Amino acid sequence: MGKILVAGSINMDVVNRVVALPLPGETLTGMGTAYHHGGTGANQAIAAVRSGSTVAMLGAVGTDAIGEELTESLKAAGIMTESILVKDGISGMAFITVSDVAENTIVLSPGSNALLRPEDVSDKLLDNIDILLLQNEIPWKTNKYLIKKVASLGIKIIYNPAPAHELDPEIFSYIDTLVLNETEASIVTGRTISDDSEVAKAAHDLIQKGIRHAILTLGSKGAFYFNYLGESLIIPAFQVNAVDTTAAGDTFIGAYAAALHKEKSQSDALFYATAAAAIAVTRVGAQESVPYTEEVENFIKTHS
Repeated sequence: MGKILVAGSINMDVVNRVVALPLPGETLTGMGTAYHHGGTGANQAIAAVRSGSTVAMLGAVGTDAIGEELTESLKAAGIMTESILVKDGISGMAFITVSDVAENTIVLSPGSNALLRPEDVSDKLLDNIDILLLQNEIPWKTNKYLIKKVASLGIKIIYNPAPAHELDPEIFSYIDTLVLNETEASIVTGRTISDDSEVAKAAHDLIQKGIRHAILTLGSKGAFYFNYLGESLIIPAFQVNAVDTTAAGDTFIGAYAAALHKEKSQSDALFYATAAAAIAVTRVGAQESVPYTEEVENFIKTHS
């Protein structure tokens, strides 16, 4: 079995906890500040490796004090870090505000993530890769290059278009699986998603555009899956006491990719990923909240 390659952001998250999210122009006194290793790409890599896959990371950190710390943290987690480049300047940062009801707002400072270029992708890096995970926190031209390059090699692409923007129409046919939440789905499809019927229509729109598998994550309502054969699945969410949703989506995607990598069926992979995300929201932080395989399997046993 080969590897999962995650190409994406590596950040330091600065998390402020508040009673309620501030209104425009409002100043609040926070209840505490914490620093966590994060970044959508790095979070997904952590989720995949903790679910038992061999994982390599392609990304960039800065020459500041936190760059080496972020790289060493991923290496200590068992992720292959040879393709994490050091770029002049600051590392990526995310400024996250989390409320008492686990809602959050996030401001990204891309830093070195914005400096990852197509020429940073070596042919050797793509050897023995089974799945590529992508997001939108590195430059679009780098993502576009990767999408076309790995598709030509027969590598499956799981793409999470976050932060969302309209996508080049030609790109859809290269992507095996698109995973997106309701907000991202609205931006990518141009469809206002107000109820379950609109969720299904959005997934159908994505398949019509050329995607083979579409997954819409719906928070506390679970997930909806639709594929090019017309098959659909509804995966209910587990009922848990959520305290921080920061890395829930990343946990879902990394765990889902790892489950597919271990040749689980679509339904089993989605169920496993939903359980992993449910555990993550009961914990504070990004990568600290991501569960290991044994935790997810035990959770499933006790909640089935």
